[in-house]
Amino acid sequence: MSLLSSLRELNHEQRHTVLASFLGWTLDAFDYFLLTLVIVGVAKEFHTDNSAVTYGLFLTLAARPLGALVFGRLADRYGRRPVLMVDVILFSVFELATAFSTSLTMLLVLRFLFGVAMGGEWGIGASLAMESIPPKSRGLVSGLLQSGYPCGFFLAALANWLLVDAIGWRGLFVVGALPAVLVLYIRRKVPESPVWQAGQHEHARTDVWQAMRGHWKLFAYMIVLMCAFNAFSHGSQDMYHTFEEVNLHLPTGSGTAFLLVALLNLGALAGGLCFGAWSERVGRRKAMIIAALLAIPVIPLWMYGGSLWLLGLGAFLIQVMVQGAWGVVPTHLNELSPDAVRGTLPGFAYQLGNLLAAGTATAQTWLAHRHGGDFAWAMSLWIAVVAVVLALLVWLGPEARGVGFGKQST
Repeated sequence: MSLLSSLRELNHEQRHTVLASFLGWTLDAFDYFLLTLVIVGVAKEFHTDNSAVTYGLFLTLAARPLGALVFGRLADRYGRRPVLMVDVILFSVFELATAFSTSLTMLLVLRFLFGVAMGGEWGIGASLAMESIPPKSRGLVSGLLQSGYPCGFFLAALANWLLVDAIGWRGLFVVGALPAVLVLYIRRKVPESPVWQAGQHEHARTDVWQAMRGHWKLFAYMIVLMCAFNAFSHGSQDMYHTFEEVNLHLPTGSGTAFLLVALLNLGALAGGLCFGAWSERVGRRKAMIIAALLAIPVIPLWMYGGSLWLLGLGAFLIQVMVQGAWGVVPTHLNELSPDAVRGTLPGFAYQLGNLLAAGTATAQTWLAHRHGGDFAWAMSLWIAVVAVVLALLVWLGPEARGVGFGKQST
């Protein structure tokens, strides 16, 4: 099934739902990645080192499980749509507040609060989309939803390139409040999940512990799997701009630095769409394993390409593989989850995995400093090891491709 034909088969309301979920994750990622692009500038203003600022990334990731649990349970109880709107407003408000930080401590606290709100968006948006579309469209839509993450990274890099010299890092966080406008679109165009509506009375009466009976081993597996996935994606993205500044000696607002990040995110978009759609034919696990392992031979080109064109090709290809594997995740986790906790379980497992991998940027910075500030060495080693671990975890796990939502027992 081609990419376009899958989208054509969605009705008007389903397309609005998919678009809103995609934009939610795009704008969420946009707000997250702004900090990764201004680490050096923030450190200079607050008279500290880069490692201290990366704790803001750690705290954001560490707070996300709390948000996934709170907002996920609210979504299972009161519906995906209203809780998603509240969540978008909150992460926009905390993003705006970051612009007015008077100290590094205040910035870190606000990034933690932002992380709580950010933690709710992915799980609710993914469950709303997956419950609203035909099963045969899940692979493509999964890849499309996950491609919102690199799209957000791209928009953040674009904003940094065009605006940072004029408005500074604080101005970028003011721009980061714009996602709140998405709520107006959701309110007007996006219906509630039909699966949630059909079972809302049962969901309201079902305790989370009762709903999870017999699924705790699956939950534990999903947490470990998502730890590996998050170490894979954050290990290839969060410190990339710092690598450009430190190893390639590119100014933060330069066109060359932006070009490399743009190519990186174009590769992520292509990988998510292609591997997500491909997983409908070859299976979820096979698509993820192949994508993860194909990242390994691309590493030398990605970090040691030598010329701008080779580095750009490496940036493109590494994200085809990293986000290619990730493109299958939204549908894979939702298909594995029981109906009564689908608003909670995928997002909560994802964000607990994020918590376990939250020290990725700090660990890579430490490794680089141990080797004379060589981020290329640290990032190469990290991705090679994680790719193998991820492939093994996927191979050992279950798959539920095409399972009917609203039909299985919980």
